Amino acid sequence: MSTSQHPVALRLENLVGGDARLLALVMMLPLIDGVFPALILAGALDDPLGAVQIGLLIFGGSATVAVILAEMTGTPREQAAIVLLVGIPLILLAAVQAALAPAIGSVLDDTIITRFAALVILAIAAKTASATIGEYLPSPALIIALGLVASIDLNGASFTLMDDPALVANAVLAASIGVGFALGIALGGPYLRQYMDIDRFRFGSAVALGLLPLSLLGMAFGQAPLAALVVAAIFAVDIPLGRDSSEDDAAEVSPDDASFSIRELGSLTDRGDAEQSIFGGWVASRPEEEPDLEDGPSARSEETPDADERAPWL
Repeated sequence: MSTSQHPVALRLENLVGGDARLLALVMMLPLIDGVFPALILAGALDDPLGAVQIGLLIFGGSATVAVILAEMTGTPREQAAIVLLVGIPLILLAAVQAALAPAIGSVLDDTIITRFAALVILAIAAKTASATIGEYLPSPALIIALGLVASIDLNGASFTLMDDPALVANAVLAASIGVGFALGIALGGPYLRQYMDIDRFRFGSAVALGLLPLSLLGMAFGQAPLAALVVAAIFAVDIPLGRDSSEDDAAEVSPDDASFSIRELGSLTDRGDAEQSIFGGWVASRPEEEPDLEDGPSARSEETPDADERAPWL
């Protein structure tokens, strides 16, 4: 039930190969193509709840779920070890980028880079929802590069590191949330592979990503993307609540009762013009044969047995 056939996931698998390398590419891609620094500069990690939202949507999400459930092999403990192997460097790189964010932001226009960050998230949401639409959209790295060119402003350039420790803490929190999400998926893999529909969760993640740019642009959506992701996760899991009522009814009928019902049904349907006896049962009566008028009396007399051969009661 958990197999995903999204073309982007298949293309990444053919390009990279290997469980650890594929997971590292998927989870570290926001750090590589500049999406995570753009979100930092756009103010998406200014508060801890926003960091939780970014961690689940950017570092977690449907791509991480698809890689762990559909591509990774081994026991849950082995998969958890791979997640930690990828997750620890991910947390360190997120902290480094958050520390360098003030220096990068000093040469960029915050308003323009925020708009391009929102555009990047919309492109990722469209690619997540439909690979056909994603083929006509530019890559996130290209959008970020265009945003850097459009927003560059060297007048207020300064090299500042970690002027806001809370921002670095929120970045570490976001990366840790993403790693913890991936770790939970790996440990719950045997259950989720049986009851989770990855494609359904992928579509819900695309909806949540589509709401994230609206909140970045100052619209009153708040934590709606996080709520949409939680709802998508709930609807993607089919929890067995018990046996079907039709199965219970079939199980309660014993073989003797079933055979009795079949015999009774057969006696009722095959009786023809049956008559009810004084004992309340059904007695089959043969329909009387009509005389053949064309053959005449001679034919009827030939078919009638002799009186001596008849039984006394006839």
